[in-house]
Amino acid sequence: TFTKDYQEIGAQAPSWHALEPMIQHAAGQLDHPGVEIDTRLGNTEIFADSMIKKVFYNLIDNALRHGDHVTRIEFSRKETADGLLIICEDDGVGVPPQDKTKIFGKGFGRDSGLGLFLIREILSITKISIQETGDYGKGARFEMLIPKGDYRAV
Repeated sequence: TFTKDYQEIGAQAPSWHALEPMIQHAAGQLDHPGVEIDTRLGNTEIFADSMIKKVFYNLIDNALRHGDHVTRIEFSRKETADGLLIICEDDGVGVPPQDKTKIFGKGFGRDSGLGLFLIREILSITKISIQETGDYGKGARFEMLIPKGDYRAV
């Protein structure tokens, strides 16, 4: 079932996607009592594969499943010289330093081992990179770098 959801990766041409409503929709599909999901992205749109919705759903789902004591998940943005960072961070347990790069590998993890691997695949279609930069014990922090020209405020 899980992989069936992702069989459409790259099947459609990339297009513009509004981040705030997409993340709010993803959050609405998950049961998260006691967990605040805060989006601070304004009217930002990104140019991405149509499966981008699954990226945000999976990031929220991972925080809820693996963060242990998560009470808050926040999405924010930061403009850099290289493009736009979309940041997803939580106040859970975080990712151990030795696992920060492994978590994106196929088969790594407690469940299917495909979630973060497929996230990276979806993002790479439009040259969006992702890395985990959180402090273990303080929470996970995923940074997605959107290349210049592939984001806009409307």
